[in-house]
Amino acid sequence: MDPLLLVGIFVILFAVFTVLKAVRIVPQARARNVERLGRYQRTLKPGLNFVIPYVDRVYNMIDLREQVISFRPQPVITEDNLVVEIDTVLYFQVTDPRAAAYEIANYIQGVEQLTVTTLRNVVGSMDLEKTLTSRDTVNSQLRGVLDEATGKWGLRVNRVEVKAIDPPKTIKDAMEKQMRAERDKRAAILNAEGQRQSQILTAEGDKQSRILRAEGGRAAAILEAEGQSRAIDQVFQAVHRNDPDPKLLAYQYLQVLPQLAQGSGNTFWVIPSEVTSALQGVSKAFTEALPKSAATREELPEPAEMDEEVAKAAEAAAEAVADAQDAESPNGPRQLTQAAKEPSPFPDLDRKTTEAEH
Repeated sequence: MDPLLLVGIFVILFAVFTVLKAVRIVPQARARNVERLGRYQRTLKPGLNFVIPYVDRVYNMIDLREQVISFRPQPVITEDNLVVEIDTVLYFQVTDPRAAAYEIANYIQGVEQLTVTTLRNVVGSMDLEKTLTSRDTVNSQLRGVLDEATGKWGLRVNRVEVKAIDPPKTIKDAMEKQMRAERDKRAAILNAEGQRQSQILTAEGDKQSRILRAEGGRAAAILEAEGQSRAIDQVFQAVHRNDPDPKLLAYQYLQVLPQLAQGSGNTFWVIPSEVTSALQGVSKAFTEALPKSAATREELPEPAEMDEEVAKAAEAAAEAVADAQDAESPNGPRQLTQAAKEPSPFPDLDRKTTEAEH
């Protein structure tokens, strides 16, 4: 092969390679630092960039997007001498590619160590309970310290989060027992309050029901008393309006008298002294002729029916007198036949009774 042809091919390839080295394409949200003869010259922006081949040195791309780094759990001692494992998550962003490349050798490792030391300083001034309940305070303090320290590294710490705080197993067991006791206490308090409220409501219900029953009984008693009063008043007015004579009253007295001995438990009963005068009035009423009123003239009963009623009334009167004599006699009760043999204080009534029986 001709040597000139080989030299021409080599020159063409060298020219193509040189052109390729002079052109640099940087993606969006990326940056590349350029050194010229060992010294920082400029930072390539996203897009098409040209450099001087063999003179400018282009370094690796630096990501300008927000990055998330999760550090492994770190042992931290609290103020009350308890060791807890704290896991953190860091959100940061490179704002100055030149400082991130030349101010620190490895900015990710630097951020991790700074986070651990700052976390130990912040948590070391808190006890366990405050550490578990003050995550926002820990996060804000960590972010302030890290943002101030990493500013010269060309970084901006946007957020720091405590992902997990793991106390020792013994502390976990003690905390679980404490929480269980607190829940049992609240449950007992709620149960007692419920029972008290239930008893209060039950007592109020009983009170209201008793009040209503008492008011109902009072109203019923008042109405009953008013009814009895009206009934007595009407009877009293009817009696006085009709003007009954003593004969009618004596007959009513005689009808009520046998009812005194109808009870099964009546072994002793007393007849008032007025019974004799009442029976005499009844006897006189049956023996004398009654005045004929308009009602008796219109509805005059048959003689047989009158005799039968007279006989029944006389028999009832005789039995009442006999029972009264038996109750007053010291020798005990007598038979009704013996009482009939004795002379009766009402001969006219006995004669009428005998004639009615025949």
